[in-house]
Amino acid sequence: MDSTPESRLDFGKLEFGCNHYRRRCKIRAPCCNEIFGCRHCHNESDVDGHTLCRHDVQKVICLVCDTEQRVTKVCTKCGVNMGEYFCEICKFYDDTEKGQFHCDDCGICRVGGQDNFFHCEMCGSCYSNSLRGKHTCVENSMKQNCPICAEYLFDSLKVTSVLKCGHTMHSECLAGMLNHHHRYTCPMCSKSVVDMARHWRKLDQEIRTMIMPLSYRFKVQIRCHQCENTTERMFHILGHKCGSCSSYNTRIISQPPALR
Repeated sequence: MDSTPESRLDFGKLEFGCNHYRRRCKIRAPCCNEIFGCRHCHNESDVDGHTLCRHDVQKVICLVCDTEQRVTKVCTKCGVNMGEYFCEICKFYDDTEKGQFHCDDCGICRVGGQDNFFHCEMCGSCYSNSLRGKHTCVENSMKQNCPICAEYLFDSLKVTSVLKCGHTMHSECLAGMLNHHHRYTCPMCSKSVVDMARHWRKLDQEIRTMIMPLSYRFKVQIRCHQCENTTERMFHILGHKCGSCSSYNTRIISQPPALR
């Protein structure tokens, strides 16, 4: 092998790494003094049930010459480039091109190209430029667990989706909720996550053709999950239409006379 500095910097690109990243180093976790491929490998190992903060890493081990050293991009012994992308703040290395960038407001590295994202101060995270001025802000909406799989969203490796209500969840969890479980409301606030207008029109037709017996013709108080208004409607077994926004995403908040 050519021993020039240039060839050593490019040695083994994409040939080393773990299940999470391609890179030419491992990390020593300061919390347990054990060696792992990355912080995600550490956290998935359930070592003493604790997690590793990326900023706490101080030592890395070069996978080419096995030299342990302080965090740096280029190995101090063999000169290999331990990661095409390197962030000294996050102690993060990655050979795969993902448009990585460090967001000072988030305090971590993101992927997808810095020009394609903006940081929302209210939500506390970076969002796609397509959502600028077009999303409902929820304070620290990303700094919580996915309501489906319970994985922390803020620094998750999985793609996330911002719902119309402003809450967030993994995109694959959202797809599973819609396509497999046929649930169309946010698990956090119960607002609709897709356009339900066609379904509401179908309910209108069904309710018009299904006349309730005399003993069930009474009014109930309903609360709308969409507009959060309270209205009074005639009881019907198929559903209750909000008197303010015409949504059927409602619940009865007064006990019907027939059930008292």
